[in-house]
Amino acid sequence: MEVEKIVALAILIALASGGVSGDPDYHDALSKSLLLFHGQRSGKLPPDQSLTWRANSGLTDGSAEKVDLTGGYYDAGDNVNPLGHRLPPQGLRPPSFRSYVQVGDPNADHDCWERPEGMSTPRSVFKVTPSAPGTEVAAETAAAIAAASLVFKHCSYSGFQDELLWGAAWLYKATRTSSYLSFAQSLGINYNSETFSWDSKIPGAAVLIARESVVDEKEAASGFRQQAERFVCNVLPKSPSVSVNYTPGGLLYMLNGSNMQYVTSTTFLLSTYAKYLKTSSQTMKCGDMVVTSLRLRKLVKRQVDYILGDNPSRMSYMVPQRIHHRGSSIPSFRLNSEAIGCDEGFQFYYDAKPNPNELTGAVVGGPDENDKFADDREDYSQSEPATYINAPLVGTLSYLAASFRP
Repeated sequence: MEVEKIVALAILIALASGGVSGDPDYHDALSKSLLLFHGQRSGKLPPDQSLTWRANSGLTDGSAEKVDLTGGYYDAGDNVNPLGHRLPPQGLRPPSFRSYVQVGDPNADHDCWERPEGMSTPRSVFKVTPSAPGTEVAAETAAAIAAASLVFKHCSYSGFQDELLWGAAWLYKATRTSSYLSFAQSLGINYNSETFSWDSKIPGAAVLIARESVVDEKEAASGFRQQAERFVCNVLPKSPSVSVNYTPGGLLYMLNGSNMQYVTSTTFLLSTYAKYLKTSSQTMKCGDMVVTSLRLRKLVKRQVDYILGDNPSRMSYMVPQRIHHRGSSIPSFRLNSEAIGCDEGFQFYYDAKPNPNELTGAVVGGPDENDKFADDREDYSQSEPATYINAPLVGTLSYLAASFRP
């Protein structure tokens, strides 16, 4: 549900920002960034499927549990579907509750190189129940539904505390019920973090609730404003408390594995907070340094421009030629429906030629700390695309397209 949740918030920002027209490539990049999700679809494809090299897949997902878990999205360059959970019907008694959270055995899947249309690996079903609980999953589900409700209304490894906070934040945003804000406050999560990701939700929750203090001037949310501004100061260049690195070419650099996910998620939060400051005609401070909305917007723009080609390599990280992606690298099922087995597919994995199928809009893990990028399919940390890279980028591109006009 992470994809729906972040894209839902992205759409809210786009709707609130006015028309989408702006600097070169932002509108085009925004359109293409959404097409990535067409390439990641599981199940029976809809009539409006844009990437026509894809075909139906995962049509028996859930059969091991005698439930229908078809649909959703493959999360990255493999064929694991972490969005396969289904909600219980209204009125179902709590002891009967099931939440299906993933389809596909990641270990078996990673041992093979197969198109999703011809998977031979086990489509194992993972679920949580009262006897085998998963608090973070339940909280994620609550957050996703609350986020989605706002869109329609307006036409872990790190533990589960952050997911509880994330869920409470979204439920408060959607319902305006004060008990959710009180619950979020009761969690008492103090942090000094610069990472917002699928495994760490605290900065995102803090920024989400901080609007109540910055824009609506609610004292009850002032603690979350402090946390949100601490996050901003941690990632802002020249801030006295900056705790992240930047490459020589100017890219935010946090971790070696798929660093671009942190770039897109961080810029998404910065663009959101910049909007708060602009709407309320306020500034914030990092030590003695005054931070304006324009300063945050310029940093966001610099990071996105780097992704789109303004970097030492003069290349766009939106769809390099040899991305680490099974469906993109193997000949299309529509052109060659013959089975390509688990091991047979590796001939395409090791092939130095560009991928035959363009996964339009896909942003990959990105360069190393020295701005070096090999465009090598075998280096998944640099060349693998993922839904959790693109999802926050949708919101940031919406913001930039409206904020920076030609």
